[in-house]
Amino acid sequence: MLIDTHSHVYLEEFDSDRMEMIQRALDQGLSNILLPNIDSSTIAKLNALTKSNPTLFKGMMGLHPGSVKANYKEELKAIKTELYSNPYIAVGEIGIDLYWDRTFINEQIIAFEQQIEWALDLNIPIVIHARESFNEIVAVLEKYRNSSLTGVFHCFSGSDDDLQKALSFERFYLGIGGVLTFKNGGLDKLMEKASIERLVLETDAPYLAPAPHRGKRNEPAFISLVAEKLANIKGASIEMIKEKTTKNAMNLFNLAEDE
Repeated sequence: MLIDTHSHVYLEEFDSDRMEMIQRALDQGLSNILLPNIDSSTIAKLNALTKSNPTLFKGMMGLHPGSVKANYKEELKAIKTELYSNPYIAVGEIGIDLYWDRTFINEQIIAFEQQIEWALDLNIPIVIHARESFNEIVAVLEKYRNSSLTGVFHCFSGSDDDLQKALSFERFYLGIGGVLTFKNGGLDKLMEKASIERLVLETDAPYLAPAPHRGKRNEPAFISLVAEKLANIKGASIEMIKEKTTKNAMNLFNLAEDE
């Protein structure tokens, strides 16, 4: 059994073969595919896919930092209305992204903190998007260190110091995906030091496909390649990696055994 904890398979990249993609995921033993939201424009697509197979798909609701622009207050209002109107397993994906543009850094921080407050109010975890912003993310999380906040550092990467800072938030996990398989990516060395008890697997489909599919469209079935790589790094069986990471994901997102 495997869980893809982060997948955007409701996007148009899968419109031509979504049913086949789902079957390939089932064939690889996936029990759940978790769907993080992007902004108000993706809510309908995400919900439609979740409703098509509520056992397999579990939705999250949040405003991606890349969508935080001048109209961010309107976007947040739409996200909050949706989040409080329907059952979602997490607030995500949220965070800070300074890779492309720093124009709205203050607005990104405000939106991040606002959505953390919603997660605490609803007692659900957060899914953090951090790109060129790890220190800014940590500065926000420090305000909540003594709270009940839980979550995952989606697509974790960084330095050894970043790893230790992330793991210092004891109720948080690291989301590990295709980057783990990249030659000279460096994530494999970091994962030698991270306990399997703090890891969950993800694809970020359709992005960041693992080797040997790097550069092509990613999909949930490819998560087995990430599990195999992690097993190799840890010197563990693939069965143990699947069991542990699935258990971690179920604990974090409060997923029931029969789901």
